[in-house]
Amino acid sequence: MARLYLVRHGQAASTWAEAHDPGLSPLGREEAEAAARALAPKGPLAILSSPLARARETAAPLERLWETHARIEPGVAEVPSPDIPLDQRGDWLRAIMAGAWSAADAPRRAWKDSVVACLVAQRADCAIFSHFVAINVAVGAALDDDTVVHFSPGNGSITVLETDGRRLTLIEKGREAATVVR
Repeated sequence: MARLYLVRHGQAASTWAEAHDPGLSPLGREEAEAAARALAPKGPLAILSSPLARARETAAPLERLWETHARIEPGVAEVPSPDIPLDQRGDWLRAIMAGAWSAADAPRRAWKDSVVACLVAQRADCAIFSHFVAINVAVGAALDDDTVVHFSPGNGSITVLETDGRRLTLIEKGREAATVVR
């Protein structure tokens, strides 16, 4: 069994409807440091990070502690939005999050399946820096539940799962926080 420590990125400097790839806010950097301190005794382990700036910046303190570099893993990136203006992304995301994957369009269902495949394929314990919806995909797969949102992982929270190479098992949900998509 491989244990997966899924870390939601720290607070972003901009909302999803304001920027395509924001980095971290000052609070987000503090959340990244706290996540690194919480994970430090577990490793060093492999580190995987979404290619998005907020996830990479959240991984950076743990990379320094463990004196290693994260592998950039597109399989744990945020749900891709269709080609719509930034100011429409918040409404689009709220609609996706209110439903079930079976009601989503084919590109989003394919993305969900790729997240699960990426996580199930991990063969060793690792820290994975990812996003709200992707972490919910993992929890949904572990619970065999088609609902998009199962909980609200707080920024910098750590959700723990295991994989046997065939499926995911939920060990512990991360700290919850109210998440507002603006």
